[in-house]
Amino acid sequence: MPARALAACCLLGIACGALTASAAHAAGHRKAAATPARKAAAARPQPPAAGPAYATRPDAMAFADDLAARRGLDAAWVREAIGSARLLPQVPRLMLPPANPAARNWRAYRGRFVEPVRIRAGLRFWDQNAATLARAERECGVPAGIIVGIIGVETIYGQQTGAFRVLDTLATLAFDFPAAHPRAADRTAYFRGELEEFLGQAARAGCDPGAARGSYAGATGMPQFMPSSIAKFALDYDGDGRIDLLNSPADAIGSVASYFAAHGWKPGQPVWFPVGFDDARLQRDVLLAPDILPTFSAQRMAELGVILPPEAAAHAGPLALVELQNGGDAPTYVAGTENFYAITRYNWSSYYAMAVEALGRAVAAARKN
Repeated sequence: MPARALAACCLLGIACGALTASAAHAAGHRKAAATPARKAAAARPQPPAAGPAYATRPDAMAFADDLAARRGLDAAWVREAIGSARLLPQVPRLMLPPANPAARNWRAYRGRFVEPVRIRAGLRFWDQNAATLARAERECGVPAGIIVGIIGVETIYGQQTGAFRVLDTLATLAFDFPAAHPRAADRTAYFRGELEEFLGQAARAGCDPGAARGSYAGATGMPQFMPSSIAKFALDYDGDGRIDLLNSPADAIGSVASYFAAHGWKPGQPVWFPVGFDDARLQRDVLLAPDILPTFSAQRMAELGVILPPEAAAHAGPLALVELQNGGDAPTYVAGTENFYAITRYNWSSYYAMAVEALGRAVAAARKN
């Protein structure tokens, strides 16, 4: 099979085929007697209620025609796919910043992810996939703990991958992204690109684009990849000829490692260092101005009033002063490295990056006990 066709079949395994297989398996047991497993499945989030179909929207149909022409796809198939997508009224609301945001609290945020359920699940995941995690670390330079932390924070190792129909979420965000959002134009363009990539993958693989399920933003699988990330970074890491981020831990592990390798991960570099302050010399506003982008040398940080431990003072790369609010208590500060910044390319949040690293470290500690 030509490499290009094989790649399309691999993408089928991510976007549709793997999910369709899971759905077929579940359907085969629909009439079975109630069991604890079936009761647990019934308690999982159900698909959200959908609104009108996009077949009634001229802008959506015009986009379908343009997409088909640019990508060389069958116009009737694209129109049918986009036309069958339905508006999900709650999804645009989920994209808006809260009207009355609560004070950020790093300790509370950490507690949501570094907790017994995720640590136990992470311990099982690491033990069951130790050889693959070691291979990914060897080949990509990304520590096993970071990969375990990502998959644990994202989906509790595949337990919570999302109940939204991906076609509906991407269409909703492509054609009805909330205008009140401060970056509405950019985000609309982004989600139109993701919808285009998703349909292109489905068309090449010959699968039903309505089968895939994921998050309210259209991310799928254990690592919650968007369609463009699937196209760029996903790997067939178990060598079975298809990429399956939903059911193959190896593919999920290899794909996360691939993502970080492509986003500048520095093998052997810590994620962050603890810091203290010399209040007499501290220029906090200058230090926080670049946000989480590593900008300052260790020497420059010291000149601006940051007290670094010896290993941080000897660090050769740039650093960022990262501020983590703790509600009404004093903030926590760390010096973030280029690897800290790399984690924020997965999710643009310093709290997220800290939680990923902390969960991975907690699971690693549990393995030693």
